[in-house]
Amino acid sequence: MRRKRYARQLSAWGVPALYSGAAIVAGLTLPRIEGQFFPGLVTPMSISSGTAIFSSIASGMMALTGIVFSLTFVMVQFSATAYSPRLVLLIARDPVMSHALGIFTGTFLYAVAALAGIDRYGSGKVPFISTWAVVALLLASVAMFIALIYRVGLLQVNQMLIFTGDQGRRVIATLYPPMQPAPAITEREDFSTLPCTRTLTHRGRPCTIQSIDVSELVNLARSADAVIEMAASVGDTVVESMPLLHVFGPGEAIGERELRRRIELGSERTFAQDPKYAIRLLVDIAIRALSPAVNDPTTAVQALDQIEDLLHRLGQRRLEVGDFRDRDGKLRLVVSFPAWDDLVRLAFDEICFYGATSVQVMRRMNALISDLMLIVPATRRPALAYWGARVKAVIARSFASDEERIEAAKEDRQGLGAPRQNPGEARTASA
Repeated sequence: MRRKRYARQLSAWGVPALYSGAAIVAGLTLPRIEGQFFPGLVTPMSISSGTAIFSSIASGMMALTGIVFSLTFVMVQFSATAYSPRLVLLIARDPVMSHALGIFTGTFLYAVAALAGIDRYGSGKVPFISTWAVVALLLASVAMFIALIYRVGLLQVNQMLIFTGDQGRRVIATLYPPMQPAPAITEREDFSTLPCTRTLTHRGRPCTIQSIDVSELVNLARSADAVIEMAASVGDTVVESMPLLHVFGPGEAIGERELRRRIELGSERTFAQDPKYAIRLLVDIAIRALSPAVNDPTTAVQALDQIEDLLHRLGQRRLEVGDFRDRDGKLRLVVSFPAWDDLVRLAFDEICFYGATSVQVMRRMNALISDLMLIVPATRRPALAYWGARVKAVIARSFASDEERIEAAKEDRQGLGAPRQNPGEARTASA
């Protein structure tokens, strides 16, 4: 986990620094190596032409770097106000950004450093390898520029919604096993009667639990014949002296340092082990689009498309995954994960409130709930029925005339497209 954290820090500032350092070293040493070992390997161009090429590439790359990243940062800031600052920050920290900055500055620095190798000691020669190296760096810069433009294109609202949905689909597939075949239900052992040998508390500024190393915590608990209970969930923000976990067992307490190393803390939530985060971001985009300053219910409907897909997948997965056992089948780790009702409330509550006066949003929510009712198991339908009744109550309260209420109560997957003639007329999976 610490390696992942250091990797992110390296990507943020270390990658451009490595490119810059390597470019300076190569620009100063490569012409010397050529002059000593390959004195006859030169280009046919004149000294003035070589100097012009190197100078043009250096000055052009410096100008391009300033313009490109100035516009990129402006677009990122604009998108942060339009969507969600938490979501745009993920794009801003994309490795392509740091590698593009590194190659741009590396090309500039190499061209400047290698410029001193032209006509070195009055030889009247332009080094062959150094010349083609700067051309190769220029081509690499063009390729990274194209990749950077593609990444910036992700800031379009539809691409942002797809990107967020993809992150949610990935964590669902990783975290939750399929519901079928259903495993045998194992009753949880009562470990509360065991003595609590250690309570690990947080120290320092507020941080978010980004992930936990489940396998390592299970091994630690097994070696001490103990049970570890996480007092905070992945995605929670912990403050000074707040409990992170409790260790119950008859043996010696597990070392505090060993426990802390298995919990990754950071300044913000991540998608790893946090299925709520993708839904949270999609809801953020939807309610921001529904604000009076934006007034874009179509974007909210597009966000509901992605939310429906995530709920569809979650509804067919086994969500009771908080009990982790060792290879002997004995309970070793207890982690709190959201239940189906929690996920549905997160998906619907705020959108239902802020979109109460939008016919488009109400119709899309009616269709969404109706479709999910046909897909999820019977044990999970009461939560959907509750929210179906909530949506109808909101419609009855928010629209003045009977005609408006009738229109808002229809089911329409496009919001304002082709409504279903009969309520509940959802398509089955075979259709």
